[in-house]
Formats: sequence, structure tokens, C-alpha cells
Amino acid sequence: MSRPRAVVIGGGIGGLTTALALHRRGWHTVVLERASRLAPVGAALTLAPNAQRALAALGLGEEITKLASWQGDGLMCDPAGRPLTRTHSEAVVARFGAPLIVLRRSDLIDLIVDRLPEGTVRTGEAAFLTHAGSARHRAHVGTPNGMHEADLVVAADGVRSPARAILFPDFPGPAFGGWTVWRILAPTPGSGFVPHESWGRGQVWGSLVRDAQSVFIYACAATGEGGRSADGEKAELRRRFGQWHDPVPTLIESVQEHEILRNDVYHMRVPLKAFNRGRTALLGDAAHAMAPTLGQGANMAIEDGVVLAHHAAPDGDPLAALARYDRDRRPRTNAVVRRAARILRLTSMRSPVTVAARDGLMRAASRSVPGLLLRGFDGIADWRPPTARIGV
Repeated sequence: MSRPRAVVIGGGIGGLTTALALHRRGWHTVVLERASRLAPVGAALTLAPNAQRALAALGLGEEITKLASWQGDGLMCDPAGRPLTRTHSEAVVARFGAPLIVLRRSDLIDLIVDRLPEGTVRTGEAAFLTHAGSARHRAHVGTPNGMHEADLVVAADGVRSPARAILFPDFPGPAFGGWTVWRILAPTPGSGFVPHESWGRGQVWGSLVRDAQSVFIYACAATGEGGRSADGEKAELRRRFGQWHDPVPTLIESVQEHEILRNDVYHMRVPLKAFNRGRTALLGDAAHAMAPTLGQGANMAIEDGVVLAHHAAPDGDPLAALARYDRDRRPRTNAVVRRAARILRLTSMRSPVTVAARDGLMRAASRSVPGLLLRGFDGIADWRPPTARIGV
């Protein structure tokens, strides 16, 4: 008998992870990506222990560890550089079994693609779902080059997912979260650099080691939707963060305008009532777009792919498999969306009085209850995949 066929719409981290997981499970898998090449959005990503365990189930555990450039030590402070709390890699490992690590997105994409059969990923293919499939009929995915029939379709097509609009036309979609994020890759400012996240009044600056030569930066601010700076985003960062503690001003001055990526933040203020319909499943941001405050967007998409493949036996019923996937993933990811939204509200505070109270509580809690910050990841970073290994 021929292998069942799966089509994945979208060649981001979630879509590629799902393709590898399904391939290892025994599916013939095709990934359709509209971009002309697999260009990662953003220079780096943080992998928490939950995503590391999911990737280990795909045989990538050792490679991920070797590529890790940062393993969890860091400082949280205010714009003047006064500490609010600290994190230590040893404490993260003791609580969750592995550290937080930072990877180049391109490195992770290369690791996954290298383990897929040649021809699995097809770039320059703008795919659109035309039929979700049913118990009696296969799903259909169209491209400018023709139609694909599939026993299973995975729509990992992003926060503005066209497939979601087909499956659930009455769903309002993700809402603007009141935030903009700038992502930057900058040269390491010196040997004494300490990874840090700094909270101000409706603004956050984070600097993490990506490798020996570079720092991954995320700068966030409470803003209006669709804004752009008339004199450029570097000038905007100078206005917002140029007077913050060292090395923030140095990092801003070290980058060029074209190296700054700006995006508004959207999240699922109203949750979906299902992640599946017919033979089609939604995955990653298409299913549960969330604020970046917990750094779990890509991590949840990686989990999604491993769980979906676990349930999707190649000789089983795809509809039943996707129903089990939905039951497993929707409660968990919706809870993480809500938790990320709560942190977003904390970081969006602008009143000097409320910000001072917030910072004071964080300092006091850090002194009285060591490791309190890590408790915010209980139920997230301690997750384990339903199987220790998928496929060969």
C-alpha cells in the first residue's frame, strides 16, 4: 500500500517540525511555502525545556544542545540598570530539567530540513486550502502550479492564516495587542556583557547572546497599530531607549537601519473553538497566536507538530487523530495565550506610580522567595511530549 499523503501549508518552524514528525511517523509529506526561500523571520529564538524535549523526540536533542549559545543566566532590571530579579541556568535546570537556550532560527531550520527527504519543501508555492476534507473525501490544497489532494492537511500559515478563514469564516481573528516589537541582531558590545531584560514604562528591552559575536535584541513598546517612524526605526529606538542603562545605547548605535525589523503584536483575545475541521488542522500562530512575553510562540508550534504526529498513525483515521490533537493542544495553548496576555498587561503599565509599585513588588518577591520568577513557567517549561521518540 502507498503511504498516506500530508500537505503542510507554511514553511516556518512549526510547519517544518510537523513535516519532520509526520515523515518519521510514516507519512509522505510535502511542505508548500509561498516565499521564494526559507528565510527565517527574526534572527534567533529562545527554546525552553518543553520545546527541547519535543525536538529530542525527533532525534534532534544532541544537535540542539551543541548549537546553544546561551544557557539561561541573566538579569531583569529597570531602565537605570537597577536589578529587579535574576535567573541562573542551574536553577532553571534544577526546576525544569534543561536550561533556556538561544539558537539561530536559520540553524534550527537547516537541522530540520536536512532530515527531510529531498523535494519535501517546495518554495515559491503560494498554497490555499480549497476543501478541508471529510470522512469520505480527501482534502484539497491549490497552488498556482496545480492541485494537491491530501489525506491530511496542516495549516501552519501564520497569524493571518488564510486557511483559518476558510475553516472558521465567522472567527474574528487575532486582535492587536497594543504592542510593537523591534527585533535586531547586533555585535556583542564587549567581554563583560550580561544578558538582560529591562522593564520600563510601557517599554521592554531584551538582549540575549546569540553567539560569540552577536546579540539578539527584542525591543517592545505600547503603541498604536500600524505605526512607523517618519525618520526611521533606529531614530525611534534612540528616542525610546537611548537614555537607558549600558549597553543599550551602544547596541542601538551599532546597527544599521535596514537591520531593524518592526512588527505589531497580535494575539488570540478570543480563542478558537476547535483547531481542526475535516482532515485539516491548524497549528502554531494560525491556531493560538500569543504575545511574545513568555517567549513561547515557536515553542508551542514545535510542541503542536510532535503531538499531532503522535496521534496521526499513518494507517489510522485522520479525523479521529485530529480530534485527539485538538483535545490535547487547545486547552494547553489557550492557557499559555492567557498567561502571556497577563504579562503583557504588566509590561504595558505607564503610570509612574503603578510602575514603581510593580518594580518594588518584583524586587521584594525576588528577595523573599528565591526562584519566584521561574514559577511563572510551571506548567509550561515542565511539559513532556506524549512519546519519548517518534519514528526511527
